[in-house]
Amino acid sequence: MKDRYDLFPGALELMVLRSLELAPMHGYALATHIKQRSHDLLRVEEGSLYPALQRLLKGSLATAAWELSSNSRQVRTYSLTAKGRKYLEKRTARLDKMIEGVQLVLARES
Repeated sequence: MKDRYDLFPGALELMVLRSLELAPMHGYALATHIKQRSHDLLRVEEGSLYPALQRLLKGSLATAAWELSSNSRQVRTYSLTAKGRKYLEKRTARLDKMIEGVQLVLARES
């Protein structure tokens, strides 16, 4: 059994935005993409994903439209907005700095 990793607040939203930067996706595709990109370390459950998507829609960081999937089912496809792209770049730059700081503190002194 693999370890379960808890995410910090806002991490799921950043991963969804980064995924949507590649292409518009529906919920299942987003969950699958995050799982694959994390080498199966992260699994996004519906109970977490859809509230995160609603927060992104409410903040105008993403948009949604109903479309027909390849198997002719109605799916809600999410896309990144220009505001979402700016937010993503700003937040990932801050996250990179935070991670750098944590790594410096955790590094063994020589």
